[in-house]
Amino acid sequence: MSIPELLSASFLLIGAAFFLVGTIGLLRFPDVYTRLHALTKVDNLGLGFTVLGLVIQAPDALAALKLVLVWLLALLASATGNFLIIRRAFDKGIAPWMAQERENDP
Repeated sequence: MSIPELLSASFLLIGAAFFLVGTIGLLRFPDVYTRLHALTKVDNLGLGFTVLGLVIQAPDALAALKLVLVWLLALLASATGNFLIIRRAFDKGIAPWMAQERENDP
């Protein structure tokens, strides 16, 4: 296995690990705010490492540029979508987890 193939496989595995951690965070965290924070941050990193691993394997510069553009569009869409979801949750009066804990304290 050559050095570029080894680097590419390493980045792809790191990206998959970030996706796994993001999924676990989505399932384990207590409220919408922390779930979306985990999902946004970790999935964007996972996609970045995955794209980096695929850029190394890209046959030419145009294919690598397309991969990077897809990653940038995914970053923009992720940030926008998560902002809208969190804004809707806030407007509906869904309190963050720590605020819920403080409200229940005697």
